[in-house]
Formats: sequence, structure tokens, C-alpha cells
Amino acid sequence: MTTISTARPRPVRPARRAPSGRSSARIVVGVLLTLYALVSVYPFLWMVSTAFKDQVEVVRGGHLIPDHPTLQTLVDTWNELHFFDFFVNSVLVTLYTVVLTVVFYAAAGYAFAVLRFPGRGALQKLFVSLLFVPGVTVMLPIVLLENKMGILGTHWGLVLPFVNGGAPLSILLMTGAFSAVPTELRDSARVDGAGELRIFTQVHLPLVRPALITVALLTAIPTWNEYLLTRVSLNDPSQYTLPLGLQVLSSENVPHYNNLMAGALIVVVPVVLLFLSLQKYFVNGLVGAVKG
Repeated sequence: MTTISTARPRPVRPARRAPSGRSSARIVVGVLLTLYALVSVYPFLWMVSTAFKDQVEVVRGGHLIPDHPTLQTLVDTWNELHFFDFFVNSVLVTLYTVVLTVVFYAAAGYAFAVLRFPGRGALQKLFVSLLFVPGVTVMLPIVLLENKMGILGTHWGLVLPFVNGGAPLSILLMTGAFSAVPTELRDSARVDGAGELRIFTQVHLPLVRPALITVALLTAIPTWNEYLLTRVSLNDPSQYTLPLGLQVLSSENVPHYNNLMAGALIVVVPVVLLFLSLQKYFVNGLVGAVKG
């Protein structure tokens, strides 16, 4: 008697293909990018390491990881070298600049994207074209104008140029974000009796929050780190911001590199933490502005 086997045949596995040229290229690119990342991040790691060393260990050299890590370097830099005053000045200048930039250019972006008025397209192109003007070329006119206005050497002599310099990119991003908002929402609000200001503040602004945060970040980071204009404008040490505070440390007769790196760490950490905490909104704001 013949029996019929009910066992299922085993699937035949396809033979493994040899790595293609595309896979090899990806491996090479990955290795190169990893090496580039290591080279790029090493100065930052050295800065952090030196900020937790004493002067003797810095002069002696040694490993990247401190042999005897100490917080005393950061404490001395913060207290004895008046870095708290520099920090407060930087916070005030950055805060005023961000607030004015977001308020002014959110309104400008709304006007360019939603409203219709003569010369709208030409004026928008004029603002965007300012992206290609190097900031150093207008440094002397800014200084002369501030001197006539009586604000040279004050924090407002920094805030106003920073706000003006952020106009092209801020208007471009905000116009794109407002353009992506459906026009039906504005029409519905208009039917309900809402005025233009209410439509702007209660309908459009909540929908473009990622773009607002993106503009705020793109304004805050370069303002916080700005050195050239602050060096030209400020002469009173009580008005110095953090970048000028670093210059005070580096201009000593015998520079203490551990204090200098501690000061650099104080400058860098706030903007890094700010960007990491708002990274999601930053990416969404850029994507929404580009789509718009």
C-alpha cells in the first residue's frame, strides 16, 4: 500500500548576493562621515574637559578626561570674573531682539501672504534680496547712524541692528507659513464678524507656531553669539555681553585656559539646550515654511 506524504516542501532560500557597489559606497560614506563627526566634536569635548580642570593640569597637559575634575573653575569664572553681569546683558539683548523680531515680522509675513496691496510682490522681493548683502558692508553706516541717534554704546544699539538684520529670513519664513493656512479659515472668521487684527492673532498665529519658534531660534542663536557688532558698538565693560567677556579672559597677560574654556562653556550651553528643547518645532517650522 502506497502512502502519500503530506509534508510541505521547504522553501528554497535565495542565494545571497555579493555586496553591490552601492553598498560599498554607503559604507565608505558612513566611515567618512563618522570620522568627520569625531574631528568636529573633538574641540567641543576638549573645551568641556578643560573647563573642569585646574590651571596646573591644563599646563601639564594630559588626557581628555580630567584626572581630578573640579567645579571650582566654573565657580571662579562665574563669580570672580563678573560673568554673571555678562550673562544678564546677553539675556536682555537676546530677549529684546527675539520679541521684536517675532512681533514685527510675523505681522509682515501675514501682510505679504494674506493681504493685497500695491507693490506687495516688489517689496517682498526687495526684503528677500537683502539676504545676499554681507552684514559687514553696512557696519560703518550702522555705527554712524547710531552715533547720531545717541544709542551707540547701549544695548539698544545692538538690538535694533539685530532686528533689522533678521528681516529677510524672518519675512521669508513667516510668509511661507501664513501662505499654507487655508483661506477658508479667514473667510469663515470674516463672516463671523472678526476684524483683521483678531483674524491675525486668534486664527493664523496659533497655526504657525512652529514657524514662530523657528524664527525665534534663528534670531536668538546668532544674537547670543554676535561679537563683531558688539565689539564695535560697546565700550563700557558694564554693558559687555558674553562674547566680549570671553575676550576679556583671553586678553589677560597670562591667560588661564581653564577659565577661558569655562567661559566658553557658559556661552555655549544655553543655546545648545535651547535648540535641543525646541528642535521638533524648529524642523516643523522649516518644513511648513518651505511647503507654503
